[in-house]
Amino acid sequence: MFIHKFTVITTLLISTVIYADSQSEPPSQNSYASKIESTLNLKLHSKPDSERADIIEEVQIFASHPLSSKKLAQASISLKDEELARKKQGSIGATLASEPGIHQSSFGVAASRPVIHGLSGPRVKVTQDRIDTLDVSTSSADHATTIEPFIAEGIEVLKGPSTLLYGSGAIGGVVNIRTGRIPNAVPDKNLSGAFETRASNNAQQKVNALKLNGGGGSIAWHIDGFRRDADNYEIPSLAESSALRATAATGTTAPPAKGELPGSHLDLKGGGVGFSYIKDRGFVGLAISRLDALYGLPGEHGTDGTTPWLEMKQTRLDIEAGLENPFTGFSNLNFRLGANNYEHTEFEASGEAGTRFDNDALEARIEIKHEEIIGWQGAIGLQYNDRDFGAIGEEAFIAPVKTRSAGLFWVAEKPFDNFDIETGLRIETLTHKPSGNDQHDSRHNAFSTALGAVIPLSLNWSASLHGDFSSRAPTAEELFSNGPHLTTQSYEQGNAKLDEERALGLSGTLQYSTANYQFETSIYHIAFKDYIYAAHTGQEIDQLPAFQYRQSDATFVGLEAQASALIKEWDSGELSINAMFDTLSAELDIPGNDNIPRIPATRWGLGIGSRWYLASNTLSADINYVRTLEQDNIADSELPTSAYNDLRAHISLDMQFNNSQVSLFIVGRNLTDDEQRHHTSFIKDFAPAPGRTLEAGLRLSF
Repeated sequence: MFIHKFTVITTLLISTVIYADSQSEPPSQNSYASKIESTLNLKLHSKPDSERADIIEEVQIFASHPLSSKKLAQASISLKDEELARKKQGSIGATLASEPGIHQSSFGVAASRPVIHGLSGPRVKVTQDRIDTLDVSTSSADHATTIEPFIAEGIEVLKGPSTLLYGSGAIGGVVNIRTGRIPNAVPDKNLSGAFETRASNNAQQKVNALKLNGGGGSIAWHIDGFRRDADNYEIPSLAESSALRATAATGTTAPPAKGELPGSHLDLKGGGVGFSYIKDRGFVGLAISRLDALYGLPGEHGTDGTTPWLEMKQTRLDIEAGLENPFTGFSNLNFRLGANNYEHTEFEASGEAGTRFDNDALEARIEIKHEEIIGWQGAIGLQYNDRDFGAIGEEAFIAPVKTRSAGLFWVAEKPFDNFDIETGLRIETLTHKPSGNDQHDSRHNAFSTALGAVIPLSLNWSASLHGDFSSRAPTAEELFSNGPHLTTQSYEQGNAKLDEERALGLSGTLQYSTANYQFETSIYHIAFKDYIYAAHTGQEIDQLPAFQYRQSDATFVGLEAQASALIKEWDSGELSINAMFDTLSAELDIPGNDNIPRIPATRWGLGIGSRWYLASNTLSADINYVRTLEQDNIADSELPTSAYNDLRAHISLDMQFNNSQVSLFIVGRNLTDDEQRHHTSFIKDFAPAPGRTLEAGLRLSF
């Protein structure tokens, strides 16, 4: 069904691009790609940069984003090139976890999503090339996302009005991973690419990834592939925490594991191919990708030490098309569509197939950028989601559900003499249709809006203020769950009476930037009305603690900061230092214990880095230390988490050979071999993070 739809749509889009190009005058530039940045990005300032005294360091956002790449009311994180290569790990959550305000919901090393400002799951939307991952990673912490970081060309974290492009419920933010599988430019070279291989002493992990790009004339193509496999990883001490061992029951039927975490193995492989037809006024492209994964589920094991595992498969199809100057008053039109067939099966420790999850999903979006209207430039668009989700088996904690949603959005910006404004609106409707005879359809309407201002204070100082009102419809899992979930050690009970969750957020950011010094600090306050959370009922069902989804008002207040300085510079090198800090308080408006589960602990960090420039080669060395404090502000269902240290080092030698670059690198993580437990993890008392890890690798780009 999906393939037929894609064939029809692709034919129509190619015909549209050819027709539009044939009707246009000969352009001043001979490639749509040469104009893509100017057509898809707004220029925030009416004056050239050279004439403005208040320009601060540019925050680069990928060209697909319809807002400006200059100043954003809520600063975005953008990882690419060397920085992405240095921070890249086996999951999106782990890759971003060192950024201020971002943590990870680790379930071993295979499944980990970002936690932003203490918010996770459906409140943080993860997209691949601006389309949802279309997996089931938000339904349970043990479900991995279907994005492999080692083939990512860039990762960005969006906050503020720009999140309204992707959904009303992305209160924490949007994480977009750019793969480049649908090229939007004809490459300068007939063939280019990159290859990376790395190996680790811990778990004997091996990673290989390859990307190739090419084309000519009006055709561009892309190929990528990867393989990552690892044994169970080593841990510094016992798998079970001291807090858990001090309780009467540990929840396991076997002696605590020591020195190695059972069920932490993995084997992932996949890849994708894509091509685009590109003309002067537009392009249309198609990509197909495949992911096969097998990984263990730590935290539960039998008397013989065996553990359950999960096998996942996803086949995904994507289409993108862009058209320049489609109508009078509009400068660019962009269309994206993604569809997938996803399934995974959870196997018991005995080897018996347990629960199978299926998720056939489709997301389509169209954005059209309008010219200035009363001084405002922006984009208006439509988004449609279609999801058929089902779970079959003894641990199927939710019946099959069909979910349909549609959203209308507008985002825009306007420069003034002394400040710049961004705003956005989104209206969304959503319907869940469960298959159970005793369950009724659940319909919800959501409205969200945001307003932000960037205020230059001097040549080097700037401030930004941001406010938003968001509403999120409850997910199918929050409404209709009713069954055991052994991997999270819980019995989940939905609540069909849940209403929309609403949040009023306010934040302020202060930035300072010169050639040698950068500083940024942000404070935020989010007041929730009818915040949805899984409450511990105090009862047991099927010998598991029962959790039921409920609603209450809640408040999140946080502070984060980061700074860097170039302290020494000489003819052949430089020395810099950096620091970071983040903290968060989150409380429910309920009597008694008002702590919200799995809120990250306060942490601070220091680092030092150096660069030596040796002819055309560069030698780099970085050491970073992060101290995560104890988390004892815990919910009734939790145990406190001890403080820990994280010492990391990275050494790389980048060598230039004609038009190719070779990088040799060594990475050290948890060099002090500390027992690290992420309080954001469902299984942190059963599964610590990996112990001391040394990794060596090679990257080649040509």
